[in-house]
Amino acid sequence: MKITIISTSPRRGSNSLKVAKYMAHCLADSDHQIRIANFEEIDIPMVGRSSLKATELTEFQSGLIDLWKEAEMVIFVIPEYNWITSGELINALHQLGQKEFSYLFDNKVFALAGVSRGRGGRRPCTEIGTILGKLISFLNQHSVISPLILESHETHNQLAEDGTSLGNAFYEKSAQKFLDYSLTIARKWHGKE
Repeated sequence: MKITIISTSPRRGSNSLKVAKYMAHCLADSDHQIRIANFEEIDIPMVGRSSLKATELTEFQSGLIDLWKEAEMVIFVIPEYNWITSGELINALHQLGQKEFSYLFDNKVFALAGVSRGRGGRRPCTEIGTILGKLISFLNQHSVISPLILESHETHNQLAEDGTSLGNAFYEKSAQKFLDYSLTIARKWHGKE
């Protein structure tokens, strides 16, 4: 299965990127094709200032769109900042939620992982899940959002810079459960069981 993991934090060396790398490590020994996209270099124009045009994409924009387009499952790794997520992710969904990019919301399984330095992560995922659901239906596409959310608590204490685990067995078990569940949904959706 083709899986794209999108770290949606614009911060360099973010906890979200650590989680994305950790998921890629967990899936590395499988027969899946894993790609990571990273928002560190995001340059999607802000809504109201400019619009994203399919014929005038930057290197970052075309790279993100290509990885997303090719994926059968897209995992959004979503940072929590003061109980909400980054404006960059909301803006990206708004700009890509146009008819010329509607294929990004068709025949996909979306899975959501929330990242926090504390005990958060769920609320940004539920909000992004609502936005994704609205875009899928508004654009008249057919995709599914996996209902199991990963809450990556105290992420800086769980993962090293390269995304390897620091040894918390409960964290590892929770992350693996999320990945297994999301893959099961994706296999059912894509008829690969």
